Amino acid sequence: MQYRPFGKTNWQVSEIGFGAWQLGGTWGKVDDQESIDTLLYAFSQGINFVDTAALYGAGRSEEVVGKALRQWQQHSKDPIYIASKIPPAVWNQQMDIDAPMRGRYPLVYAKEQVESCLRRLNIDCLDLIQLHGWYHKGCYELDWLEALNTLKSEGKVQHIGVSLHDARPDQGVMLAKLGLVDSIQVLFNIFEQEPMLELFPAACESNTAIIARVPLDSGSLTGTWTKETIEQWPGDDKRHQMYAKDGNFEHTLERIEKIKDTCTPYYTGLAEAALRFVLHHKAVSLTIPGMRNGHEVDLNIHHSDGAKFPNELVKQLRQHTWKHSFY
Repeated sequence: MQYRPFGKTNWQVSEIGFGAWQLGGTWGKVDDQESIDTLLYAFSQGINFVDTAALYGAGRSEEVVGKALRQWQQHSKDPIYIASKIPPAVWNQQMDIDAPMRGRYPLVYAKEQVESCLRRLNIDCLDLIQLHGWYHKGCYELDWLEALNTLKSEGKVQHIGVSLHDARPDQGVMLAKLGLVDSIQVLFNIFEQEPMLELFPAACESNTAIIARVPLDSGSLTGTWTKETIEQWPGDDKRHQMYAKDGNFEHTLERIEKIKDTCTPYYTGLAEAALRFVLHHKAVSLTIPGMRNGHEVDLNIHHSDGAKFPNELVKQLRQHTWKHSFY
């Protein structure tokens, strides 16, 4: 496992982190004990960063992560960094650049949300708290920052970050330039390459850590999907809700085949190419694929070996940029 600096902090984080949304049951049925076992196995293999949220399974993901963390701490002193997210008090106008930021995270509300996260995780201090909703005006309507800094002074959180809306890296450019937070989480993969244009350079200048989420595009970039795959997802599975409309699944499959053709001269598997692509940029501190079992952990960490991603492939993959959001 390779490790990278996490922005302005003194952390060294595994470049493959653990995305824990699926542990809440949103992406298909899960067994909590299997989830705990998977987390413990991931920790034993060098993964030291977990990303979860209050909204993932209505707190279920946090509770599972907390149980795994307690078991790990019983026999190991190796640190596991836990990052969670709190939603805004009012979550609307997500795409409106003129939407107000003031009042989205008032102190009383933010404190209540963070304390609920701490209870579910069964910890005293959260390593990283991220705002699960961000708006352009947050760069000068700063009541959210005052609230989070108050929580830092009270010892409830150590570092603060922002999770940007899907396919909207532009929302974080000024935030990164100003260096107001320790980290910015953004959707970044072979399809969604826009963060490389402005956000990543700005983050490098201010030494703001970048958490790259959805590196495998919710599973499409694993290269394992077929025409029959969609039939395996029940109606309440997030993937079914995303792809079983407007021809989304068929359009995605067509694009995947073209990406495979581009990557085949360099890598035998699409998932390897996808993960290595996300990690190739120096701005990225880590990426957080979802993992359901030990086998998936092994598949992901196998690609954390420090090997250089071919520059010529970076250029060739630009043609596959596809700004889309099915959430």
